[in-house]
Amino acid sequence: MSRPVSIAFICASLRHGSINQKLETALMIKAAAMGAAPTKVDLNDYAMPLFHGDLKTPDTVIALIEHLKGFDAVVIVTPEYNGSLPPLLKNTIDWTTTVETGHLTGPIYGIASCTPGPMSGIMCLRQLHYILNRVGADVVTTHVGCGHAAAAFDGEGRLSAEPAKGLADKMFSQIITRVEQTHSVKPS
Repeated sequence: MSRPVSIAFICASLRHGSINQKLETALMIKAAAMGAAPTKVDLNDYAMPLFHGDLKTPDTVIALIEHLKGFDAVVIVTPEYNGSLPPLLKNTIDWTTTVETGHLTGPIYGIASCTPGPMSGIMCLRQLHYILNRVGADVVTTHVGCGHAAAAFDGEGRLSAEPAKGLADKMFSQIITRVEQTHSVKPS
């Protein structure tokens, strides 16, 4: 029986109206247009303290892990802070990997970043790809870097600027193909 590829979307910016939330929405629209079933996973729902080895694992960490394990793929959309990952994202990875890595080794991962300037989060994407690979995630090779955010989206919130639009098409094609190969799931 075939079903759409289920893709969780996580945005590492919690600021209301952030450009990375806009990119997340545009990528969810793109994924749905390609036959996948997108679901937003809001990190506000999984609040956790700054990682400290002496703290008891918060219930939110367990809940997030279990939720992510239910998806065929996960796309992380992240801002770049001072040429690196935002603390929210690194903290989330650090907490969850102290418990297990099934939420990383099961789904196929895609990554994306949006910036106001031309650099499109390239430094952060490189670091995130490295970290995810290091903890066992299967990350597709095409990353969506979206620079010049003010001109990147159309009036309906879709990604319209190149090369980001083409990168998104390629990333989702890679994700869907990899899911079909590894999970025997076909999009409808």
